Amino acid sequence: MATFYQLEFERPVVEIEERIARAARPPAGEVPALGGVDNTGTPEPGESVEKLTKERNALLAKLYENLSPWNTVRVARHPDRPQTRDYINRMCRDFCELHGDRRYGDDPAIVTGFGRIGSRKVLIVGHQKGKTTQEKLGCHFGCAHPEGYRKALAKMELAAKFGVPIVTLVDTPGAYPGLGAEERGQAEAIAVNLREMSRLPVPIVSIVIGEGGSGGALGIAVADRVGMLRYSWYSVISPEGCAAILWKQANEQTNTAAAEALKLTARDNLALGIVDAVVDEPLGGAHRDPDAAARLLETWITDQLEQLEGLSGEELMRTRYERFRKLGSFDEIEPEPAATAG
Repeated sequence: MATFYQLEFERPVVEIEERIARAARPPAGEVPALGGVDNTGTPEPGESVEKLTKERNALLAKLYENLSPWNTVRVARHPDRPQTRDYINRMCRDFCELHGDRRYGDDPAIVTGFGRIGSRKVLIVGHQKGKTTQEKLGCHFGCAHPEGYRKALAKMELAAKFGVPIVTLVDTPGAYPGLGAEERGQAEAIAVNLREMSRLPVPIVSIVIGEGGSGGALGIAVADRVGMLRYSWYSVISPEGCAAILWKQANEQTNTAAAEALKLTARDNLALGIVDAVVDEPLGGAHRDPDAAARLLETWITDQLEQLEGLSGEELMRTRYERFRKLGSFDEIEPEPAATAG
């Protein structure tokens, strides 16, 4: 049996991968190398690793080409999906993390620090969900507190002071909704970030790498360029939250319907003009090849920074403001003339 986390719609792929493991077994009587696969099954006649790998890749491509919105949400939440620290370790050199909001404390749900992407000095700001149970609890599963958003803004203002571009990685189901967070001004902290990020005179590039939940995501995503990884989602509310409000229950059927209605996929957000680009992921999602995912992400970020580096601070602020003011659409209907008394 496969030991990694399995998505329900990927079961046919998992079966092929188990056959690959059996085909890759050493001949009877040989001991596998340290860390090698020692599956107890017997390979079927005529099955080779190369043939099975091609079969698996073809099936993966077919499955992921037509992912439903709800299955896209599941992929975005995959426990092996790369998080902010994973991308920092793969993309950045000389990373120096900065802590604390200089008011209340630190928030591990948001990571901030200076580093280099390629030859460029940048400030990295990103949500962190955690990998182990202890890390997840400490990071509140990526749900940031007010001190997290204030920390992010303080570091962004520091970057602006020295003319350093800002890169933000969004991956949160939403801002933390607990009593303490509300008492310390959760809504105010996010609102101030929206206002102040629109005024920063340096390039800002933001990308949704997993989940982009409501104001918790937008609190670090007011940027000149906004992108999404192909299997991420970005919406005003999670499918479960939407289902609970509209249908008073969150189950497979209502979650699926809510995900469809919210238009939360990268393709939908691009069509609506919410994001500027959809960044490709490796075959089968970023969790299958984090190194390749990081290379694709680094290339996109570098391209965006190169396009923005020649713009003045005034031009950056003006176009950023105009970008967000244009979001959404509406129809304006001329009022009908009032009927005159006969």
